[in-house]
Parts: sequence; C-alpha cells; structure tokens
Amino acid sequence: MKIVVLIVRLLLGLVFFVFGLNAFLQFLKGPIPGGLAGHFLQALFQSHYGLAIGAVQAVGGALLLINRYVPLALTILGPVIVNILLYHLLLNHEGIGGALIVAVFWFGVVLPLSPVLFRDLYRLKASSAS
Repeated sequence: MKIVVLIVRLLLGLVFFVFGLNAFLQFLKGPIPGGLAGHFLQALFQSHYGLAIGAVQAVGGALLLINRYVPLALTILGPVIVNILLYHLLLNHEGIGGALIVAVFWFGVVLPLSPVLFRDLYRLKASSAS
C-alpha cells in the first residue's frame, strides 16, 4: 500500500508541478474554448490571476515531489482541485476525466494521512496554549 501511495503522490506532484510551470513558461498550448469557458480563462490570463494559481500549483506539486510538507501541499492543492472540477462540470465538460483522476489521486494521498491531518478538525473547543 505504501508503494501505491508513493506512486500516486509522485504522479499528483508531477501533474501540478508541470501545469503550474506551464502558467509561466507556456510550453503546453491548446485552443481556448468558446463561450463562458473561454471568457473565464481569458479573464484569468489577462488579470494575471492565472499566474497566482500556477504558482500555487507549482509549489504544491514540488512539495509533493520532494516529500516535504505534504499535508501543507495537499491543503493548498485541495481548493485548486475543487475549482478545476467545478470548471469542467459547469463550463467546459471536456477534460472532466483528467480532473476526476486528479481528485481521486488527491484522496489517495490524503486518506492515509487523514488521522494526522484531521485529528483536531472536529474538536469542540480549542485547547489553550498554556
């Protein structure tokens, strides 16, 4: 099981590192879709908001690849994955398969860590620091 989690973590890290760097280097080019999906992407690119998303993806992917601060990487990549899923569900149905695979990979890395990650999430009262 550890080997499967390792492979999934590395694949997830590679995907986000490559696509995060693509926001800056633009080595993967494709057509901009029409309709609302295209307008949405144009707004992201023209406002440079896409660079911030790319930076988060690249940093999160790099952390997963080097196996450092993995819970932090998963935490910052979680909302990115939600946005990717929502984009493909609501605006552009093409690519939904890749988005679902990334979400499954994320859960595959999170679930073995969940006792550590979510230990205090449902605590009724915060413990004092004293």
